[in-house]
Amino acid sequence: MTEPVRRRVAESVEGTSSSDLGIGDWAQLVLVGAIFGSAFLWIALSLRSFAPETIAFGRVALGASALAVVPAARCRIEREDWPRLVVASVVGIATPTLLFGLAEERISSALAGMLVSGLPIIAAIVTAVETRELPRRERLAGLGLGLVGIGLLTGPALSDLTSQGIGVGLVLIAVVCYAVATTLYAPLQQTYGSLRVTLWVLVVSTMLLAPLGLFGLRASTPQPIAVFALLILGILGTGVVWTLFVTLVGRVGAVRSSIAGYLIPVFALVLGVVVLDETVESLQVLGVGVALSGAYLISKRPPQAVPRELGGDSAYIPPALEMCR
Repeated sequence: MTEPVRRRVAESVEGTSSSDLGIGDWAQLVLVGAIFGSAFLWIALSLRSFAPETIAFGRVALGASALAVVPAARCRIEREDWPRLVVASVVGIATPTLLFGLAEERISSALAGMLVSGLPIIAAIVTAVETRELPRRERLAGLGLGLVGIGLLTGPALSDLTSQGIGVGLVLIAVVCYAVATTLYAPLQQTYGSLRVTLWVLVVSTMLLAPLGLFGLRASTPQPIAVFALLILGILGTGVVWTLFVTLVGRVGAVRSSIAGYLIPVFALVLGVVVLDETVESLQVLGVGVALSGAYLISKRPPQAVPRELGGDSAYIPPALEMCR
């Protein structure tokens, strides 16, 4: 059996691809953004019957169960990598999953989705701290545009913070957790592949959330629409989408994969308006365009190619083709 290749975090945050994002990368980013964006709708529908704690537990348990049927996902993780994987589980899955459910008890699904657009900015900051390097000017410009876009997106919705402040705060904490965890996924994915990493972080998250989830069942009254929403949220909106996202992190890096955060509001807004009859203002539509412009600038390749000994472009392994190594 070939030993997994070890990579330090600082060597991995830019990913194994040294090229501009290709059509396949953008397609995967859009797919990730669409699924993550729809998750806020499924959470809102699930909240009609289930407590937030039960939703958090149910979605990670369902996601883990869906991935466990794939033999390649069930391969073991080396002992020395378990501390990093556990931290990624706590920070990247268990905590934000719970916080999003609690937040949507207080704010709309559209607003929750819009706030996630801050992910690329926070991810860039975390990456800069991790690598001890400031982002280059082009990426800083993209982050600046993204910040303006976020302001346009969230400004109208945040006019009444007295009733929504707690929910907004919970989402922002969840976004910070996502950004921190992204730098942990890169070296894990490049060592073990996406399926294995995603399965085990979901298994750990399931164990962590089980006591809260089971306790929340006492306040839950399952209805067909909520059960259906939770199934979609768990299988597609957790298991599948996290596998796709972890693949992106390993290939294009922590910052460029977080561009999905600029795409999430588009789908969250549309679904919130069409399905849940939530409202959106023209200023928010403009914000989407500005944020996407920033995403394009951030998507440009890093200034230096990743050394071939770290994998280079050839290190990408499609999730469906991963095998135990």
